[in-house]
Amino acid sequence: MALSDSVEEAGWATAKTLAEALPYIQRYDREKVVIKYGGHAMGEEQVAKLFAADAVLLKLLGVLPVVVHGGGPQISAMLDRAGVKSTFIDGLRVTDAPTMEVAEMVLSGAINKEIASWITQAGAEADVRGVGLSGKDARLITVTKARRTRKDPGSQLEQVVDLGFVGEPQKVDPQLLNALIHAEQDYIPVVAPIGVAKDGQTYNINADTVAGAIAGALGAKRMLLLTDVKGVLDKNGELIRKLTVAQAFAAIEDGTATGGMIPKLETAIAAVDAGVEAAVILDGRRPHAMLVELFTEHGAGTMVTK
Repeated sequence: MALSDSVEEAGWATAKTLAEALPYIQRYDREKVVIKYGGHAMGEEQVAKLFAADAVLLKLLGVLPVVVHGGGPQISAMLDRAGVKSTFIDGLRVTDAPTMEVAEMVLSGAINKEIASWITQAGAEADVRGVGLSGKDARLITVTKARRTRKDPGSQLEQVVDLGFVGEPQKVDPQLLNALIHAEQDYIPVVAPIGVAKDGQTYNINADTVAGAIAGALGAKRMLLLTDVKGVLDKNGELIRKLTVAQAFAAIEDGTATGGMIPKLETAIAAVDAGVEAAVILDGRRPHAMLVELFTEHGAGTMVTK
């Protein structure tokens, strides 16, 4: 086959792919999709730029995306540079005042504006713009201090653990997000997981939890949790493509889901319980994972539904 023929064949293959995506593009037309973008994939510039371009493509295909990002590895790196020592209880970072200061600087500052800027650059020709926000803007996320308990190894009694300035979303006010999503201009909101309590104190919030709370408040059709793994794996290491909420609970109970997958599944369950049609845990390191999930028949990760 001549080179010009193979180039032409590639063009026909692309057209076929687009045509096959039509039912899915219609399904998500003017539907809200909340994307939690985090993990180590966020630290790689090339992957991050591909993510930004995919977010722009979603917007131009009629989807209404909202991005929520994390930044644990970046916070750890900045704390090391600033010489701030972290304490961990059961794998959870205790956020004291100096840690909170660094966390807000990294999340609301460096990371948030970088992602918003990459979206704006990727969407320059069609004038799609990323807008960086945190939960402190326009009363977006009001928090209460997170309460955690643990069993004392000796007495086996439940003890309250103080994680410092770690919050749980108490109320999400989606007014500002809705204004941006439905504006005449093409804006993509990018939200940092920082909230504020009624007394004005700033709190760090788990980014997965924020994504779930925002998805629920917006009545999103989908929540996509982009992470560092393929999804939930069964006991043989095979990807589980679909779980009901009941099956997701069972996967946590019987030890199928372990470690960091447990809070992700809990977030997916909470989002579905809050009215989101489905939450999907998928590998954000693979280019175009969101497009495969939304616009193809087979999807890309583990979907949790009612």
